[in-house]
Amino acid sequence: MNANRQSPLANITPVVKNLLIINLIFYLAFVLFDHGNNIGPVTKIFGAYYFDSPYWRPWQIITHMFMHGSFEHILFNMFGLFSFGPIVESYIGSKKFFNMYFICGIGAIVIQTFVQAIEVYHLTGAFTISSPLIDESYFRAAGNNAQQLYNIYHISTVGASGAIVGMVVVFAMLFPELELMMLFIPIPIKAKYFVPGFILLELFSGFRNVAGDNVAHFAHLGGALLGFIVIKVCKLKGPSNFF
Repeated sequence: MNANRQSPLANITPVVKNLLIINLIFYLAFVLFDHGNNIGPVTKIFGAYYFDSPYWRPWQIITHMFMHGSFEHILFNMFGLFSFGPIVESYIGSKKFFNMYFICGIGAIVIQTFVQAIEVYHLTGAFTISSPLIDESYFRAAGNNAQQLYNIYHISTVGASGAIVGMVVVFAMLFPELELMMLFIPIPIKAKYFVPGFILLELFSGFRNVAGDNVAHFAHLGGALLGFIVIKVCKLKGPSNFF
């Protein structure tokens, strides 16, 4: 082996590098202990559950950002982090990037939980269910709404998508004229057009609520909203001489 050969992560910015490593460690634990099962022990401990779920734990507001439910899921998110993260971190600095990433990720799960609370209220007339009733007998008694209610209480939200989407919003607001080549789209699209289009698609998908769609669209929208807020509060601006 060539002793002078650099690590593939050598030229990646420090926060992005560490986020990639941590995500891979969590995914390895998921594969080893959950065997690809999204209701396994690792997912139950680190995935984010509805606040009234028996599986909810306070640290999940952070740890859910490092959990992924499939190889495709982590591959897509880490590709986004690898593609956009170093540019944003290099420009705004590691400390601001670190804060931005976690603010967007936490904001994403807060928005997702808020939407779930509205769904629970619509189904039951309350935001919580009495703890002794959170079992199979309760959900059987819930009639046609049983499956939706069961999913809210027993299926976790996992993934770095909310933080990644927020980061991409920050990227687009800093470098709006930069052209992006996206998968399945054969033509370059300027960042300032791609992000609004993506947000509209997520809004449509979130309110459409198609059966079998397990994507947390409102978490993505929460991340995007927090990315926008971070830019405005921190008064971040792109370089005027970038081009």
